[in-house]
Amino acid sequence: MDICLLGTGGTMPLPERALTSLLIRHNGRNILIDCGEGTQVMIRKSGFSLNRIDAVLITHFHADHISGLPGLLLSIGKSERKEPVKIIGCKGISNIVKSLCVIAPELPFELEFTELDDEQGVFIINELCINYLLLCHRVPCYGYSITLKRAGKFLPENAAALGIEQKYWGLLQKGETIESNGKFFTPDMVLGTPRKGLKVTYCTDTRPTPEMAGFAQNSDLFVCEGMYANDDMLEQAVTKRHMLFSEAAKIARDANVSELWLTHFSPSLKDPYEYKDFASSLFENTVIPYELQCKCLEFERK
Repeated sequence: MDICLLGTGGTMPLPERALTSLLIRHNGRNILIDCGEGTQVMIRKSGFSLNRIDAVLITHFHADHISGLPGLLLSIGKSERKEPVKIIGCKGISNIVKSLCVIAPELPFELEFTELDDEQGVFIINELCINYLLLCHRVPCYGYSITLKRAGKFLPENAAALGIEQKYWGLLQKGETIESNGKFFTPDMVLGTPRKGLKVTYCTDTRPTPEMAGFAQNSDLFVCEGMYANDDMLEQAVTKRHMLFSEAAKIARDANVSELWLTHFSPSLKDPYEYKDFASSLFENTVIPYELQCKCLEFERK
């Protein structure tokens, strides 16, 4: 999976800081999480394809997370896309987006809406397993955890023992069921124990919740809000339902993630890097990312 953090800002875009959103690419197809003002500009700068965005996951209905959607959809339309685009978010997402898209009429593709109404659940897009979790903000807000599962190693000795012709081995490796000589063979007959996959978790805007560490457990990358840097800002963080750097770091530590990217910085926070120690003292592998920071996640070589 290729990951690109399109921006790191919260509340409003600044000349040097775009609004927080995340683009995930797998097998040439893209999923976008959140779409505030200016998101499509950052996508163009990233080099990722607008035409290949199959789904937009919205965390909640605050402007810095959704107001860029009409412009994005218009640009996707001008890329000659005809396939439907999925829009997923809290209950009411279809009405919100249809209202926004009054200024983006006659899109050349359908919008397919999924409204989330449970505290947690799961759905599948392009081989990616996406879990969602209700967070703790001033309005309903969801976090998303994206997993790319990995099958076990192909065991040729099992296939040979079952008398499966070699021409079918590749299909079984790809997860397909095959028929040969009147018998059906399934992948589990010739594959070992599933191996460790890839996992990315994205949580903003929220206060810490008891469920978040389990939700992000063992993520290769945890992208989490750090609206306020200094621990002295706790009262404001509680009032606004946002997090401190140190609170995000504690969740990363408890979740045993590989890497933490802080994001959604307050506009008043001029240089987040100055406060990195508030997080890295609790979770060493903390990153203060820059705009358009990218990372390629790869399977372990085994």
